Amino acid sequence: MSIPHFIDYLQLEKKYSPNTVQAYEADLSAFRQFISKEYQQEEIVLVNYPQIRNWVVTLVNSGISNRSVNRKVASLKAYYKYLVKSNQLQTTPLAAHKALKIKKKIQIPFSEDEISEVLTLINPDSFSTSRNLAILTMFYATGIRRAELIGIKLQDLDLENGLIKVLGKRNKERYVPLLPELVRYLKLYLEFRMIADTKNIAGLFITEKGDKIYETLVYRIINNYFSEASNKVKKSPHILRHSFATHLLTHGANLNSVKELLGHSSLAATQVYTHNNIAELSKVYKNSHPRENQE
Repeated sequence: MSIPHFIDYLQLEKKYSPNTVQAYEADLSAFRQFISKEYQQEEIVLVNYPQIRNWVVTLVNSGISNRSVNRKVASLKAYYKYLVKSNQLQTTPLAAHKALKIKKKIQIPFSEDEISEVLTLINPDSFSTSRNLAILTMFYATGIRRAELIGIKLQDLDLENGLIKVLGKRNKERYVPLLPELVRYLKLYLEFRMIADTKNIAGLFITEKGDKIYETLVYRIINNYFSEASNKVKKSPHILRHSFATHLLTHGANLNSVKELLGHSSLAATQVYTHNNIAELSKVYKNSHPRENQE
């Protein structure tokens, strides 16, 4: 079977994160089950494109979004590309495949006022409130991803020099500067953390029970606080990351510098964050268009 070898390749050579590898493995397993049920084939090495297209149609008819279907097909593409690279296949059955069309999602960042309101709402007088304030400020002041925040260890902090080491996608390390305000909040949180850490957890952020913090809790913290200050539909760690990048660019930051801070491998990924919000665009339009004052 070539799937286990492919999974090893993703882990050891491509250095994909455990979550990404798990998603690839699940997609390939689901496709193999489909092929076994529909075509009585136990292996997926020698499938043809009509079989894959039938799987895609089945996924779409089941109500799965085009975006999710494309992600699943991307797992197959990577698998067959690996087979070609390792001389197990001459050509990939997905050579002529075109991705399904998807609607572009417009991610609207929080305004600077919304973020300021949330940060001033929190009184860091306990373990949970000091931790939550540190987490919120960490997201907005560094632009890190949720998984990156969860992965930060105590040893990654350099409060004296105002730096933090972040382990990004594909295990790429980068150092991100810390604002004095964030350093202050982290020091306060660490005082409370000393009491709560009964299990010698290496991670920076922990729960009140002393366990490592987890994804749903981080999301809930962001969503709960921003529900008090924002009527935006989506309130998540990624929107804070989006806000970080957008506000830096709005205030004149260099695109390449923002790219490095975000841990992007290409400028194309960073350019997603270059749009301003509607109010800012309207303001620029009204102040700049030569016909604005014509009646």
